[in-house]
Amino acid sequence: MKITTARTLLAATALTLFSATGAAAAAEPLRQLQAYEVPATWRQPIEPLQIAENTWQIGTAGLSALLLKTSEGAVLIDGGMPQMAELLLTNMGKLGVAPGDLKLILHSHAHADHSGPLAAVKRATGAQLLSNAQSAVLLARGGADDLHFGDLLYPPVSVDRILQDGEVVTLGELELQAHFTPGHTPGSLSWTWTDTRAGKSVHIAYVDSLSAPGYQLVDNPRYPMIIDDYRETFARVAQLPCDLLLTPHPGGSGWQYGARAEQAETISCATYADNARRKLDKQIAKERGEQGSRG
Repeated sequence: MKITTARTLLAATALTLFSATGAAAAAEPLRQLQAYEVPATWRQPIEPLQIAENTWQIGTAGLSALLLKTSEGAVLIDGGMPQMAELLLTNMGKLGVAPGDLKLILHSHAHADHSGPLAAVKRATGAQLLSNAQSAVLLARGGADDLHFGDLLYPPVSVDRILQDGEVVTLGELELQAHFTPGHTPGSLSWTWTDTRAGKSVHIAYVDSLSAPGYQLVDNPRYPMIIDDYRETFARVAQLPCDLLLTPHPGGSGWQYGARAEQAETISCATYADNARRKLDKQIAKERGEQGSRG
């Protein structure tokens, strides 16, 4: 008799809790999922554009995806948005690069607008993905739990080879040097190599984004050294071999990708770093001012 009474009381309690929870859910719907929407230029296909003798832009009007051709195959640096995989493979084909000819995949940083299609390209080509340990974690999570943005998801991808700062990656006659330039992400990478342009040897630098869009810079609990990392990166970028600067967002280095690849404004690595430093200083001052007014 006592057991029956206890069971009846438990059932009644559970029903009450379920009803209360149901009522709350009905009163306050769960939040709507938000799509990752980007400017149209980031999604605008373009034909392959030649930057130098062996360096091509094969991405979109607003996002860089660089194809470097060598006698032993090709290298892809960055891919753009997740939906760009088919465009990249098509543009590779237009340059005579079959899927199996792509040997290496590199990147700048592991956000969805630059590393989004790397998993699909890797599956389609069998190319090896090279990165550093910091970015490898975010790539494997498919962008989940980003320090600043939370979940900006894309298909996860595993790294085949972990790089060290200053390491040189070789394919055929091409030598690319990896430069760790943390700030925009802890694992941000920049790359330098030598090509030929207008019959002359040219040092090309593909430098990662140096911006801090909406980031908490002062007393960031998840990235305590973020300001120091930015400042060290600015100093390092200014010293890179840099006859020709390219960036993940072409406008950052004065490039316009359309019918032709045109650099409307010539920007050096030193100028690129200095512009970013001034913007960061203003952002830090504003943040500290806002903290002071609240205090």
